[in-house]
Amino acid sequence: MDSHAPQHSPRYMELATFMRTPWQADPAGLQVALAGVPYDGGVTCRPGARHGPREIRNQSTLVRGIHHVHRINPFERLNVADVGDVRFSRIFDHEAVLADIEAFFARIHAAGARPLTAGGDHSITLPILRAIARQQPVGLVHVDAHTDTWGEWNGSRFHHGAPFRCAVEEGLVDPRRAVQIGIRGGQMIDDGWRFSRDSGMRVIFIEEFTALGVPAVIAEARRVVGDGPVYVTFDVDGLDPAYTPGTGTPEVGGITTREAQQLLQGLMGIQVMGADVVEVSPPFDPSGNTALVGATMMYELLCLMAGEGAPR
Repeated sequence: MDSHAPQHSPRYMELATFMRTPWQADPAGLQVALAGVPYDGGVTCRPGARHGPREIRNQSTLVRGIHHVHRINPFERLNVADVGDVRFSRIFDHEAVLADIEAFFARIHAAGARPLTAGGDHSITLPILRAIARQQPVGLVHVDAHTDTWGEWNGSRFHHGAPFRCAVEEGLVDPRRAVQIGIRGGQMIDDGWRFSRDSGMRVIFIEEFTALGVPAVIAEARRVVGDGPVYVTFDVDGLDPAYTPGTGTPEVGGITTREAQQLLQGLMGIQVMGADVVEVSPPFDPSGNTALVGATMMYELLCLMAGEGAPR
């Protein structure tokens, strides 16, 4: 590796990019494109996730190369770069924002690169899926406190509580190959839970997660998604707020950071066609720890993308 590359500079130097990768606006030639979507117009309560990509970039300067479990260095295995953030034409028009996100990721997909994205609230995942899964519905590994399969809310279907209902209804996600992990927290109605189960999704509530243990959950997730293409989406509120207080909809009693890393590490070898980490809201965590967790999970996902086909 070039000794003058940003990854060999002190971590407090250079312009902040995701994991100190090169900045490259054009995704041509990339295998993985790291991107930010600084948008939180889909939140139903606490805002702030629009600031997620910038702070995740900052905290990701702490990421190093060689993974301690897999012994994979994704920066050597992959041609990977930071392609910047989605730019919005009409940021106060939610439908226009969705179109801008879809167009941005369609360009990445057309270039043959796989996206690894920092949000932004969870509504951003729907237009990403529209960009990369039009030709074939994908499997889904979804870590979250919430199923995000609710219906219309305050006159809109496109909010952060609904992307996977829309994705199933639009034929972007195959619900028989979708697993939702860490679900918990009271709801005013059970519509989302029912939609997930009735459509065929495998829902693992936190109580089952604890009873099974992480290795069994990994085995179940692998069984559900099978050998086809998979999108992995990681909402940081799937973790206990002791680890990620900087998020819009915290739910106590969640997954630990160690369990989350073990879970993602156990998915090595699945066919990851894209992934995201969402709902990091830096204003609710002045310590920066939530963004560090987000950056760490992005690194784990990048290692999965680099190790595709590797043994478990």
